[in-house]
Amino acid sequence: MALDIIHVDMDAFYAAVEQKDNPELQGKPVIIGGTGLGDRGVVSTASYAARQYGVHSAMPIKEARKLCPDAVFLPGRMERYQEISQCIFEIMSRFTPRIEKISIDEAFLDVKGCHRLFGPSRKIGKKIKTSIKQELDLVASIGLAPNKFLAKLASDLEKPDGFKVIREDEIAEILDPLPVDKIWGVGEKTEEILQNQGMRTIGDIKQFSEQELTSLLGQFGHQLYKLARGHDDRAVQVSEECKSISHETTFRRDLQDSEKIFSVLMALSDKVGRRLRKKSLCGKTVFIKIRYGDFTTLTRQTTSPQAFYDTKTIYEQGKKLIQNHGLLDKPVRLLGIGVSSLIARHHLQLSLFSDQDGAVAETVDKIKDQFGEKSIVRANQLIHKNSKQSEQKEDS
Repeated sequence: MALDIIHVDMDAFYAAVEQKDNPELQGKPVIIGGTGLGDRGVVSTASYAARQYGVHSAMPIKEARKLCPDAVFLPGRMERYQEISQCIFEIMSRFTPRIEKISIDEAFLDVKGCHRLFGPSRKIGKKIKTSIKQELDLVASIGLAPNKFLAKLASDLEKPDGFKVIREDEIAEILDPLPVDKIWGVGEKTEEILQNQGMRTIGDIKQFSEQELTSLLGQFGHQLYKLARGHDDRAVQVSEECKSISHETTFRRDLQDSEKIFSVLMALSDKVGRRLRKKSLCGKTVFIKIRYGDFTTLTRQTTSPQAFYDTKTIYEQGKKLIQNHGLLDKPVRLLGIGVSSLIARHHLQLSLFSDQDGAVAETVDKIKDQFGEKSIVRANQLIHKNSKQSEQKEDS
């Protein structure tokens, strides 16, 4: 099996970007998420200095503060992270067009056929890692292996700043001692089932037949049997540049006032629409995300026959979803809205009538580009702005 699959995974990406932009944060425990929300919200990313205190992604901010009270808490800057992400993917694209984007800071690369130009796979991986460090002052962990499962596992084994190769003759030696949760797809419930059957390491799994694993876990048993032996026949799938665009916010206090909630929805819709227009995209599906005080999270979506890119349509579709599904029956902790089923704007079929909403949105974009994001706002957004000012007075 050739070593043609590379997995690139940025180390503590959001926190690392903040440390890159502010050198005074280097070496300090940096936690992204929660600023301005008191103890609300969850950790998006934690630097490795913060992880030493037990802080990890998706942990409630309140718990993170207890574990690491001296940490620097910062709000996320998604536009900045996306800007840097584009630079990272541009570096990767210099070596191969076959890139599968997993997230903003993670990807698989298939470098088969690229060796005449750039040398062996190990050399390509080293070049990618070095280029990211030299050009962006950021650190990537690299995994190199014959398939996607092993490449992803390799990139995680020596984090941070790792470069790990798993050759065919090393598969059993590396995999067998590892805990079962290192296998892709094994979550807490599956891990519990396996441990109840005496399987605590990947080597233990190999003592069971494929039929036994299938009887225990259904269809996943087939996959588990193969992965435990380092077999993974999935190809690198060249990803679309962008599958969806969304924005969300966590409220300082749970909200149930529909007027205020719809005011925030408009502000979020405006951000989504603005990003769509900047990327010359339009979409057909609007989706809503709502989280309540007990952390119950609901998502709903609706798809239109005609693609759109204007703020008004995004907002109206999102508002209908909330109203039609009765999503404001209890106080809301988090609100989000997004657009998917994206296509390039030049594929959008022109209406027989003038696109008044789109023209207004683009005019507003131009004003904001010239005079700043706060230079012009819709009237109903002022409701939320005024209520935030009132809350700040109450808190002081």
